[in-house]
Amino acid sequence: MKEAAKGYVKHLESGGKMMVALGGAMSTAELGISLAEMIRQDKVHAISCTGANLEEDIFNLVAHDYYKRIPHYRELSVDEEVALYENHLNRVTDTCIPEEEAMRRIERAILKEWIEADQKKQRFFPHEFLWKVLQSGKLEPFYQIDPKDSWVLAALEKKVFIVVPGWEDSTLGNIFAAHCLLGHIHDPLTVKTGIEYMMALAQYYQETTKKHSLGLFQIGGGISGDFPICVVPMLHQDMQLENIPLWGYFCQISDATTSYGSYSGASPNEKITWGKLAKETPKFMIESDATIVAPLIFAYVLES
Repeated sequence: MKEAAKGYVKHLESGGKMMVALGGAMSTAELGISLAEMIRQDKVHAISCTGANLEEDIFNLVAHDYYKRIPHYRELSVDEEVALYENHLNRVTDTCIPEEEAMRRIERAILKEWIEADQKKQRFFPHEFLWKVLQSGKLEPFYQIDPKDSWVLAALEKKVFIVVPGWEDSTLGNIFAAHCLLGHIHDPLTVKTGIEYMMALAQYYQETTKKHSLGLFQIGGGISGDFPICVVPMLHQDMQLENIPLWGYFCQISDATTSYGSYSGASPNEKITWGKLAKETPKFMIESDATIVAPLIFAYVLES
């Protein structure tokens, strides 16, 4: 962990830029408290996140006081789980997200943006729709945490580049599909797709690496990390472009068991064979709890 933190600082000091990939339930774990400051201090320049992490930062922003902690979550009986369901409390490990105060409140606000764009035949990325809601000020009366602790707000302020692969499987993605099926939204392509996110990422990667080495700091496993790291072999191998720099730094925090055949559990060296990392790329695999490790590394970077 210490070497990964030092490597992060060295990458930035040498003129590099950093993308953070957010998997797991890091927004509900309130990573925004430290990630937002990392964004404000130009220690994070791009973000790849799951749809859940995108929306759950805003759920926490407007419904924090309604969240329910379940410290004994490992001991819950099936009947206790049913009771949480009947009270519209959606559990993420030891924290329950309240449906009405979080999900439905955001649904009401973002649905207006979706319908308006649909009627005007306009199209935006998932994060751009959330930014529109935040910029409108509609949610400000409902803020229940200090806005400086929201990483999505910080990203909006700094105009950080964001990709949200697989947004369709998020709560808001499900809600959007439901409104398409109900006929409230006529064109499902009103929300731009993951393929378009990859195309935007390809442009961002090429422009950024003309002057800066780009690193990937990956929290958790899955699509939020696999999606962005694949942009390099796509540009080089699939598009046959020359002089595409490989990622200049790589760190993954994961509790996945090291294994071959899975992305999350593969060792960083396996990525060399895919044309993602170079032999000399600083590579770190931290097998631990990201809710503990990530804030510690961010604290180190912020103090350096």
